[in-house]
Amino acid sequence: MKSLKTKFWPALTALLLLMLAASLPAAAGTVTGIVHNGTNGNKVAPDVDVLLIQLMGGMQVVANTKSDAQGQFHFDHPAIGQGPMLIRAVYKNVMFHTPLTPGTSNLDVTVYEPTTNPAAIQVPLRLLVFQPNGDKLMVGEEYSIQNNSNPPAAYYKQDGNFEFTIPQGAELDQVSTFGPSGMPVRQGTIDKGKGKYAIAYAFQPGNNGVRISYILPYTGNQASFKENSTYDAQRMLLVVPPTMQVASAGFNAAGQEQGYNVFSKDSVKTGAGIDVTVSGTAPPPADNAAGGNGSPDQVNGRDASSGSSPDSTIETAPARIGDEKWILLGGLAAIFAVGVGLLVRKPVPLAEGGAESEAPHVSAAKKRKEERERERERQRELERERAATAQARAKVAPPPPPVPPVDMIAREVHSNLDSLKDTLLRLELRRQAGTITDTEYALERGRAEQLLRDLVQG
Repeated sequence: MKSLKTKFWPALTALLLLMLAASLPAAAGTVTGIVHNGTNGNKVAPDVDVLLIQLMGGMQVVANTKSDAQGQFHFDHPAIGQGPMLIRAVYKNVMFHTPLTPGTSNLDVTVYEPTTNPAAIQVPLRLLVFQPNGDKLMVGEEYSIQNNSNPPAAYYKQDGNFEFTIPQGAELDQVSTFGPSGMPVRQGTIDKGKGKYAIAYAFQPGNNGVRISYILPYTGNQASFKENSTYDAQRMLLVVPPTMQVASAGFNAAGQEQGYNVFSKDSVKTGAGIDVTVSGTAPPPADNAAGGNGSPDQVNGRDASSGSSPDSTIETAPARIGDEKWILLGGLAAIFAVGVGLLVRKPVPLAEGGAESEAPHVSAAKKRKEERERERERQRELERERAATAQARAKVAPPPPPVPPVDMIAREVHSNLDSLKDTLLRLELRRQAGTITDTEYALERGRAEQLLRDLVQG
């Protein structure tokens, strides 16, 4: 199976660009664009409400207009170019979002006719990730949603068009969605009682997803839950650290991915009973750090967003975990960020035996040692490459012509991505495993951000 690390480039690049955007010099900006209707062959869409939203400090509508007879819109605002923003188009009471990144002056927006037909969506994959945290068990779920409607339409119902359940005794943390472009949009939920919830979200044509996080009591390092599947799922995966055990009928061991054990079950039908028991403790701090080597940094934010319910908010970075505040750990977010796309595109090979069996591998300690050795060698190679690059640049004359700030950011991010990615991931894993204090975390992350700023400033 192809490493998650190689699949995480777009998400981490987006994060780095967002981190660096705040350091760009202040200047007023302009953006123009055209609103198209994707249902009727991308014809222009006149008289559509278009809003300019500033993300820094929370979602704030700072300007609004309407598309003209040619579908065109125009904004002049000092905040444009100073940080990530959104363009929101409201069509037939459905909101469609498109990200506005620094350096962009022309941005087209696509809206779709809404449909209430549930046959518009299918669920290729459902993913559950488990992570112990003392007497609590953090659970992250992700539904991969495919909209293949023809003609293309946005599946949406104001009273809730996606339902899910959480186990009895669980406490719901948050729900977010993402559209074909990838940016998570935090959703308000409709409580239907007895652990059942719904969200109202416009699933656009193409790949979409729903992420859910909740917490279960984990007394005696064990938890069990039962539920009935809400949707037909072509495949369902259970993902746990190697120090945990899983028992669930019909699930087969499917190898490892970035140090996590994966168990798979195909063709889970609506109404099918799911009975899962997990036990075991979280890996010790040293194992967490080692498991993070070479794995992607956690990023909940992606490059773009899609339509959402009126009370939705945008996530541009993962929230922090406090003593009594739990969200997904770095390992969960890393799998969320790219695991679904990877596993849908390339089926996971099934191993013989039930969910309680282990995939063939060398001893965990030996494997972790080998991974650490490989990581150290990669770091040494990176250092040698940097030294060689610096020496070569010193011999070049005259100096290269000035590069526009956004191009320079992209070039430096690409050349130093691997090292920064590994550093940030290990830092997040240490923080959320409780092996680093808030003060140490802030200091180390500040150093990483300073390195980014140094790269941009030359």
